[in-house]
Amino acid sequence: MRQSYGIKRRIVRHWPLYAIIALPTAFLILFSYWPMLGVQIAFRNFSPVLGIWESPWVGFQHFELFLSSPYFGPLLKNTLSISLYYLAVSIPCAIILALALNEVRNGRFKKAVQMLTYAPYFISTVILVGMVQIMLSPTNGPLSLFSRLFGENNPPNVLASADSFASVYVWSGIWQETGYGAIIYLAALAGVNPELYEAAKIDGATRLQKIRYIDLPGISSTIIILMILSVGGLLSVGFEKVYLLQNNLNLSSSEIISTYVYKVGLVNADFSFASAIGLFNAVIGLILITTVNYCARKVSDSSLF
Repeated sequence: MRQSYGIKRRIVRHWPLYAIIALPTAFLILFSYWPMLGVQIAFRNFSPVLGIWESPWVGFQHFELFLSSPYFGPLLKNTLSISLYYLAVSIPCAIILALALNEVRNGRFKKAVQMLTYAPYFISTVILVGMVQIMLSPTNGPLSLFSRLFGENNPPNVLASADSFASVYVWSGIWQETGYGAIIYLAALAGVNPELYEAAKIDGATRLQKIRYIDLPGISSTIIILMILSVGGLLSVGFEKVYLLQNNLNLSSSEIISTYVYKVGLVNADFSFASAIGLFNAVIGLILITTVNYCARKVSDSSLF
């Protein structure tokens, strides 16, 4: 009785705080947790006529079908290769840009570079893909015109090459998102103790030594957190960009899990099978982020949870 009375008393005393969080909590429950009940269609033969609750239960049949299908190996390979490629390039590029900007002393030049590198982040995916297609057009794109200047009568069709798809995806993403990633690291660098730089200057440390022994250790926790989040999304390669860059000639390397789910679930209306693939993707992502977080907590003082 005392405990329940204490809870009621705290609620009455702090009711404005509870009122503030009531609406976001209701929104989260209504639009995030309640729809999770629909995940059960991955274990049913879903029929729009019967509905979710009346559709027959089939257990792990759709998961077994996906894991044993001939598409599973190529889909997993393409998804992981693009994700690991992007992960291996994006994090170092953002760190290098942040470290370079942190060393710039000219305020106007620093702001101009930040604006030029950060602005592409606000370009929509459709416009970005259109720009890539114009740049790499084999007929009148800048790449083909540049090739003809050196006597190449048949310029390469990069967008039709399966071997070039991953590079096109990754490096266009680097151009678009590196500036945003650098701002996160710049914010972390702003929190480094200035006394460390003064001590390093007194000791005669060079710029590279300051970066190695002060800057990188100062942002190491940020690097670890962002890497954990990135590893958790290894199987969640951006659908829109891949789908828009995809064509019949590069399909062997551009077909990933998310595009396959779209084609199976919405185009072919096999909702249960597509939900099973999506749930498999989410579970693997959860396992990856938990494993990497555990390893990070063991080898360092930084972790996500």
